[in-house]
Amino acid sequence: MKEKTVRSVSEFNNELKLKGFKAFQIEDDSHATRIYSRKDFFKICLTTGHSKIHYADKSFDQHGTILFFGNPHIPYSWETISTQYTGYTILFSEEFLKQSDRSESLHQSPFFKIGGTPVLHISEEQRLFLNTLFQKMIEEQKSDYAYKDELIRSYIQLIIHESLKLQPSENHNEPKNGTARIASVFLELLERQFPIESADNPLTMSTAKDYAENLNIHVNYLNRAVKEITGRSTTSHITERITTEAKALLQHTDWNIAEIAYALGFEYPTYFNNFFKKHTNTNPKSFRETEV
Repeated sequence: MKEKTVRSVSEFNNELKLKGFKAFQIEDDSHATRIYSRKDFFKICLTTGHSKIHYADKSFDQHGTILFFGNPHIPYSWETISTQYTGYTILFSEEFLKQSDRSESLHQSPFFKIGGTPVLHISEEQRLFLNTLFQKMIEEQKSDYAYKDELIRSYIQLIIHESLKLQPSENHNEPKNGTARIASVFLELLERQFPIESADNPLTMSTAKDYAENLNIHVNYLNRAVKEITGRSTTSHITERITTEAKALLQHTDWNIAEIAYALGFEYPTYFNNFFKKHTNTNPKSFRETEV
């Protein structure tokens, strides 16, 4: 049985990596769908039931039908509370959607962008319509139609646009000047460092200077822009994000403290312990024992 499971995991990942897209019904989900490299794929779920979604440092207790948008650069986990849970999931890479000239809406939508809205409540009428779109994608991925990838991309765009209709217009605000644009780019770059999925690929940018060099601007300019637009310092944003990721790794992985410290860019576990205690008022070991 174990051999069969390992093979199904491998086949699932190989197919997903090759095609850049996978649609499936949640009832048909297997352990394989939990093993894919989340850092490479966006996710949209249409689900009916009771669940708790932990997204970055926020939690959503959801009942009924929801549409969930998962950004590969933001840590999240999902707890299914209901004994019966139904719906659909689609996974797709950024590269897969980029092949469409209309892929711009993916990054501009309030669902995938930083500080956006990852969960929408869906009415029964909307559920029936969206069910049809997910079903069509599942059917198309099995077909021999020469242009099925383009058709599937169109279905994804349609889901996003239908969802945009449900969002208040204030979620579509765009930066209006250079200062706002720098702050926005910094925040996006910050999020793109996460989630950390392997201790072998540790965080490489952990200071305001690191981000300024990556953006090819002076660190003082970056600090002024971020402070003016967000009201907070660049360092506070970085610190908060690393702390959030540390909590996620402590809660959702079996890595030891030294591995987590290294993954987050700390040279020694002691440095990580001091950092974590300073910003959470508890040490990593105690946090893990309390939260798990």
